[in-house]
Formats: sequence, structure tokens, C-alpha cells
Amino acid sequence: MNSGTMTRDRQPLAPPGATASPSARAGFRARLETVLATAFGAIFLGLAAVVAIETISRKLFNVSLQGADELGGYALAVGSTLAFSLALLGRNHIRVDVFHDRFPPRVQALLNWISIVSLAVFALFIAWVAFKVIQDTTAYRSTAQTPWATPLIIPQGVWYAGLVIFALVACALAWRATRLLLGGDTRTLNSDFHPKSAKEELKEELDDLKARQHAEGAAR
Repeated sequence: MNSGTMTRDRQPLAPPGATASPSARAGFRARLETVLATAFGAIFLGLAAVVAIETISRKLFNVSLQGADELGGYALAVGSTLAFSLALLGRNHIRVDVFHDRFPPRVQALLNWISIVSLAVFALFIAWVAFKVIQDTTAYRSTAQTPWATPLIIPQGVWYAGLVIFALVACALAWRATRLLLGGDTRTLNSDFHPKSAKEELKEELDDLKARQHAEGAAR
């Protein structure tokens, strides 16, 4: 094989410092959302199964697991931290945008940057405060005041992991918004970080409805 053929067959290398393409970022975000949503759904499906078993055992055998309510609290705590990240990735956090669209694009970009950076700072603060809770739990070897006497470091550790994921996602988005702002790419900044409009929410609902109808038709 001659050198000309080798040159044609090789793929060009990305230059040093090159950023990921928009499609690559979208794919990674979609995979992350899928993982978080799957974990969120699995938690509450498992809780539903435990509650069902608890109800049946009480009604038929007069036996109680004595822990369904405790697991429900843990599921709510862990599920809420996962929901924070899901809402952030889907731009579902509520923002007051009465005057947002009336401002010039540069002002909108600045407001969008302030929004995501403020959220990242808040997420870091929550993670820091939660770490103090983990430290106290470890130091005192705290257990739940329930029949199971669960070591609280177990549910709190999972809860804290969810908060750390939320902080990392928020910081990554804030870093990207900062790079876009400093690079003067206000169009991309506004496109990716502006408040979700009613039209976007309606389009998402219609797309989801079409997907469910397609799935039901395929199942039949």
C-alpha cells in the first residue's frame, strides 16, 4: 500500500484542545438523562413492590415488614436528588421570564449565564452542607430510630451521592455557559440556557404522545 492510499484511509486527528461536537454533547446528555431516569424509576418501582408486599402480608397473614414507611422516606430523599439533575438537564427548573424575551440577545445571554452560575453555586453549597451531615453521622455512628435500626450512613451516603451528581452537572453546565459568554457566542448560550417556553413544553408533550402511540401500535 503506497503512502497516498494510507493518507486517504486515515481519519484526520482532532486538533489539541478541540471541544466535543454538539451531537456528541447531546448524545452524552441523553445517556446521562437515561441513566438518572432509570435509577429514579427503579427506586420507586422497588418501593411500590415493597408497599404491595407489606399490604398483602398485613391483610392475609397479619404480618408486617415494619419498614415500608422507612424505605419510603429514603426513596423520597434519594429520588429528589436525582430529580434535581434531571430537571436541570431538561431545563425544567422554574424561572421568572416575564421580561426575559423583551431584552436584547446580549442581555438575555447575561441573564442566562447568571442563572446557571447561581444554580451551580447553590448546588455546591448544598453539597458542602450535606457533607457536614455525613461527617456527623459517621462520627456518631447514627442509626435510624426504627425497628430496623438502619445505619444512617447507608441511606445518607446514597442521598449525598445524588447531591454530588447534581453539583457536578450544574458546574459542568455553568462552565460551558461561561466559555460561551467569554467567547461571545450569545446565540448558542441563549439557545441552550434560556427558560423553556410554553411552545417547547407543548412540543415535548406532543412528541412524547406520538412516541407512546407508536409504541402501543407496535405492541399490537
